[in-house]
Amino acid sequence: MKITDIWKNNRFLIVFIFLMVLFRTSFADWNSVPTGSMKPTILEGDRIWVNKIAYDLKVPFTNVIIKNLSSPERGDIVIFESKKAGKRLVKRIIAIPGDTVNMKNNVVSLNGKKFDYKILSQTENKLIAKEKGNNTTYNIQVNKHPGYNSNFYTVKIPNDYYLVLGDNRDNSADSRAIGLIPRDEIIGRSQHVVLSLNYDNYYLPRIERFWHKL
Repeated sequence: MKITDIWKNNRFLIVFIFLMVLFRTSFADWNSVPTGSMKPTILEGDRIWVNKIAYDLKVPFTNVIIKNLSSPERGDIVIFESKKAGKRLVKRIIAIPGDTVNMKNNVVSLNGKKFDYKILSQTENKLIAKEKGNNTTYNIQVNKHPGYNSNFYTVKIPNDYYLVLGDNRDNSADSRAIGLIPRDEIIGRSQHVVLSLNYDNYYLPRIERFWHKL
């Protein structure tokens, strides 16, 4: 079969596939979350919506930036391709360029001011708390007995770098393990769950998490 015949017989499908790939590459995508490092905000089995033009407009199918649209902000959930980890990760921005930040016993201090915490629920080993600081509010999960990575010394964030943490503070390989995140590794921002499959219940869908706001 000639190439012209293939195009003639399948042109609508080919154009559709091309536009879908273009859309997912340049504008928006979804990302599967296989681990619990962002619990309680994001659960294992969530598929989150990735807004790829939240910060930058790029040349399709490349990482070449045409225009910077905005800058990542504290509290944003970002998706980035970590060279140090060798994979795509999802974490929350805690500190931006110019900030000074440290953590002691899972309590974050930003620019000399401690974040506020309110316990929402707890079990024998874990607790869920609302973390509030610098106009950001979200829920985190911590162990009742903090581990080795519940502390880090004060660091000043340089230009074009960000400090990120997982909301599941004692079970997350984030900036405490892989260092600060370069600006050019950030792919986009997520604010919603597209759909969710319950890995512990035969991969049945969690209907209540469809388009759930993060």
